[in-house]
This record gives sequence, C-alpha cells and structure tokens, in this order.
Amino acid sequence: MSRIGNQPINLPEGVSIDVSADNVVTVKGPKGELSREINPEIKITLEEGSLNVARPTEQKRHKALHGLYRSLINNMVIGVNEGYRKELELVGVGYKAAVSNNILELNLGYSHNIYVAVPEEVKTEAKMEKGKPPVVTLQSTDKELIGQVAAKIRSLRKIEPYKGKGIRFVGEQIRRKAGKTAAK
Repeated sequence: MSRIGNQPINLPEGVSIDVSADNVVTVKGPKGELSREINPEIKITLEEGSLNVARPTEQKRHKALHGLYRSLINNMVIGVNEGYRKELELVGVGYKAAVSNNILELNLGYSHNIYVAVPEEVKTEAKMEKGKPPVVTLQSTDKELIGQVAAKIRSLRKIEPYKGKGIRFVGEQIRRKAGKTAAK
C-alpha cells in the first residue's frame, strides 16, 4: 500500500491545477507555471481545495507510479507557491564565484576558470564576503531542475575528506579522515 500516494495534495490559495485530456498536469501559482505529463493509467481527481491521485490496480508497477506522481505533483505545487532554494559553499583557498548573464564563473584551484551555463529558469547569485567562503545561491520553482544544476556544480570539485576542501551545501557535515601522522 502506498502511503504517500494515498495522501491528498492540499492546494494553497492562489494555486490552480489543470488536468488536460491527454493527462498533462499544469500547475499555476504566484511564482510561475509548471507542467508535467502523467502516465495515462494513473487517475487524477480534483476536488474542492485538494487533488487525489489513484491507481487502477494493485500491480507493483502501478504502486510505484502512484507514489511517484503524487510526489512530483506535490513538488510542483510547492514550487509555484513558495519556490526552492539551494546554497552551495566553496571551501578552499582562493576559490571564487561570479555570475553574469546566467553564466557562473568558478575559480576552484585549477589552472583555468570553469564556466557553467545555468538554465534561465534557475536564478543564480554569487556572494563573496571577506573571511567567509563564497556562497552560490540557486532559486527556482522546479525542484528537479535545481537539484540537477546543484549536483553538476558540486561535481566540479568534490569534497575531499582530509582538509574538507571543495563544493558543499551550506550546513552540510563532512566526515573527516585522520592524516598519516595521526595513524601512528
């Protein structure tokens, strides 16, 4: 039994959902508009102030799709109402970040700068304060897209476990290893 799939999605004020005949769900809200195609076997019913997702049978595949599509639609509702935000911290000597025209320029200790083209749907901001590591802030209505962009940026300089240098999320705890001298 899918516990997530059975929960109704409550619609906040200002958010409207439209389900077309070919099972394309469009969610409109104060922050923007998102749409996603849903498997035709999954039924979506819209009631007063809430949306329910139902599956046709108890097959394992239908159970998996039931919870998946309910979560995806819920993420769309939260995105157009509140939006999503991720903050990445660049930890290392001389690491820098700058943004211009949706292109993120990173100096990560390599012999060259790295340029990342960020999609237009993601608002990017780089903040550098003296005495603190640079912070790159990503904001978007699409949770999936912002996660992909953050993962791509993170993969440019993975956190190393000895000194803790690299790109990490703000507040993320890194497991540190002891060096050679501590092993004796």
